[in-house]
Amino acid sequence: MSFYRFPVEATHILMFARAIGDENPVYTDPGSPAAAEFGGAIAPPTFTMASAQFDPEYALRPMAGQAWFGSGKEPSGAEIGDTGWLHAEQHFEYHRPFVAGEVLTATEYAGEKWAKKSNRGGTLEFEERRIDYHSAETGEVVVTARFVYVLPSRAAAQD
Repeated sequence: MSFYRFPVEATHILMFARAIGDENPVYTDPGSPAAAEFGGAIAPPTFTMASAQFDPEYALRPMAGQAWFGSGKEPSGAEIGDTGWLHAEQHFEYHRPFVAGEVLTATEYAGEKWAKKSNRGGTLEFEERRIDYHSAETGEVVVTARFVYVLPSRAAAQD
């Protein structure tokens, strides 16, 4: 289980909205009537994915003083490791909108595990990871994110 703080800032919301091509004033203009209903700019759907940059254990983020496997003029030689897992799906359950200026705490934990017979032979193993985003002020759950990963069996993967 991991735990980290995620400050929700108006500039981050604005940049995220622009990156997904959504110029809705509820995300981009805190002074708009739409945003005023919520007390400020609210975060767009899937915005909590940006919280990974605040997770000290996030493997895809460059770390100061450490080799990184990511893009660059010269490859670093660092490896992220091959788990074989594939990202299958993700879901977000919003319990209420959250606004710029809030701080969320993210708590990640294991969910369910299950297996299904593959149409190509073998078994597919599924594993779920969950993240609850709580208001740092009230402790209430604001968003629940659910990620499903699949690991093909060796028999299915060799086809």
